[in-house]
Amino acid sequence: MPKRKVIPKQQPLASNALSPTAVTLPSSISCGVGLAHSRLGRARSGWGRFGWICVLISIVTPVWSQSPRSSKSHFNPSPLTSDSSLAQPPHLILGQTGSSRSAVDDRYAAARRKLVETRIRTAGVTNEAVLKSIETTPRHEFVPAAVRDKAYFDMALPIGSAQTISSPFIVASMTETLDPKPTDKVLEIGTGSGYQAAVLSPLVAEVYSIEIVDELGTRAAGVLSKLGYENVHTRIGDGFLGWPEASPFDKIIVTCSPESVPVPLVEQLREGGSMIIPVGERYQQTLYRMTKRDGELVREPLRPTLFVPMTGTAEDARQTLPDPANPKVVNQDFSDPSGADDPEGFVPGWYYGRQVEQVALQADGAEGAKDSGLVRFENETPGLGSHLLQGIAIDGTKVSLIRLSARLRTDKVVKGPDADAWPMVAISFYDELRRDLGTFSMGPYRGTRPWRDDSRLVRVPRAAREGIVRIGLFGATGTVEFDQVSIEKID
Repeated sequence: MPKRKVIPKQQPLASNALSPTAVTLPSSISCGVGLAHSRLGRARSGWGRFGWICVLISIVTPVWSQSPRSSKSHFNPSPLTSDSSLAQPPHLILGQTGSSRSAVDDRYAAARRKLVETRIRTAGVTNEAVLKSIETTPRHEFVPAAVRDKAYFDMALPIGSAQTISSPFIVASMTETLDPKPTDKVLEIGTGSGYQAAVLSPLVAEVYSIEIVDELGTRAAGVLSKLGYENVHTRIGDGFLGWPEASPFDKIIVTCSPESVPVPLVEQLREGGSMIIPVGERYQQTLYRMTKRDGELVREPLRPTLFVPMTGTAEDARQTLPDPANPKVVNQDFSDPSGADDPEGFVPGWYYGRQVEQVALQADGAEGAKDSGLVRFENETPGLGSHLLQGIAIDGTKVSLIRLSARLRTDKVVKGPDADAWPMVAISFYDELRRDLGTFSMGPYRGTRPWRDDSRLVRVPRAAREGIVRIGLFGATGTVEFDQVSIEKID
């Protein structure tokens, strides 16, 4: 069982309690976007079909995605191939948006069923009501026309205003973790596209959703109204303040990350109610389930994750900021121990892990490793996700050239079904609007080979403001171990 810590009423979570556990996303972006992007763009370096695993994804519940070889829970990415694997899901040719919900459902029903059965259920979501809601919610209605052909890929997509819609897996996983009941009144912080509220709608009595970006909130309200979600109520405002006149709430779900828990949200949560919220530094966050007991919050860490920051009052009060002029990888040698408040079974400093474990080695048993730790990825099912991610702040106007390095060994690695289903080390760059600037990789690696060092120089796009480091099997089978995954600023 995860360790629990009682937080006195109105006492915010200290950010230093969230030691290197997870990675967060962008800069001053408002809520409503959920987890990180989920698309790894095709870069000039020649590496193509990747999926930004976002955003997320990957969230923790007792059923967190499990390896087919073990009952041990692993984290499923949101940024993802299926939110979890880095290979982009099979391309789905989708029709145009129809004028009625029933007509649209008929046209997209097969795509939604395939998404649920091949990407979400297999990643660990088991709540049948949640899966049914994902299968019947027209996600294509909540995304811009320019990306509608990707609506049923398990990936985050841009929705304007420097925001994204979370990947379906992340939405499903967070919804399952919330444990929605038919009588619940739920507060959502970060409406974004309105998709999360739409998924919650058939599962609860009432949804109250707040968005700080006027354009997004207005658009989402229009879509929700057009589609007939009568139990969803929206407003434009600062989610930090909540919705006091509609309180108390049975459940609260926060789809953006503050550095500490907003006190007004604690006050608006009923006794015995629960809150799902990512808390922490910009690129080091942990997703929590918080339960209100005797006026106090009992927090249960679920998993490291990556969400956009909560803007407004929460962002103005942020104490710890990243250093984009000096990018670095946290826990690059995989020897950092878990902190007292870290979720169990995850790799400190990294997030969205799938079929991966951090291995502690004895001084005399490193077998070529340079320190006391490494990460090991194992997969027996071709195409199944097995990877690990970490977000970093990097400013292309201050960093023009970096060296991407890693030490690794492979054992019986065989290419997976997709073109990019090989073990790789990669970095993806994004601009201030979270647009994809390209992915640069090392590899692919195959077969059985002893420990060796690999590195490459990478030119940082001038527009870059953040990056995602990715390592793993990415759909290949076999075993690969990594150590000393690092970024060195050259110029």
